[in-house]
Amino acid sequence: MRDGKIRTFVILLKAKMEITLEAIISLVGLFVGGGGGAFFMWKWQRRKAKAEAREAETAATKELQDLYQQMLADAKADREDRLAQNEELRAERDHYKTDRNELREEVEKLQQNIFEWRKNGEEERIALKRQIANLEARVDRMVPFMCGDLSCQLRKRVQLSDVEATEKPKQKPKKVEKPTS
Repeated sequence: MRDGKIRTFVILLKAKMEITLEAIISLVGLFVGGGGGAFFMWKWQRRKAKAEAREAETAATKELQDLYQQMLADAKADREDRLAQNEELRAERDHYKTDRNELREEVEKLQQNIFEWRKNGEEERIALKRQIANLEARVDRMVPFMCGDLSCQLRKRVQLSDVEATEKPKQKPKKVEKPTS
């Protein structure tokens, strides 16, 4: 835009120089050739210079108008490019939002699976502990019937299914020796 103003100024400056040069020529003609013809020549040259200045001004205005139209077209193209870029960014953002939501759902499912696995694992551990406790109880109930002496009167044949039904036999109290003092 500034470039167009500079061009207009240069054209007007040239037109003024021509007016000055033509005025000098007219004045020289007036002194040399007489008064009548020089006066008309000077008026004619002055009108010619004004017409040329108007043409130059019109051309400069036309250039400025063309430059303005070009700037408008460039601004419109830039705006359309920015709008297209914004649409692309919106589409990309929506894609990322969709991906993020899918990943959140997957994380929630995995967390639920871990919770269920821990819950079921805990239940399985509790069930195994109960089985171990039952087996220990069976062994404890069998211990009185196990004897290293094969001729023991308390010895019986024991099966695991029978252990729960049998009671512990009463053992004879051990004699405690009293210390002699």
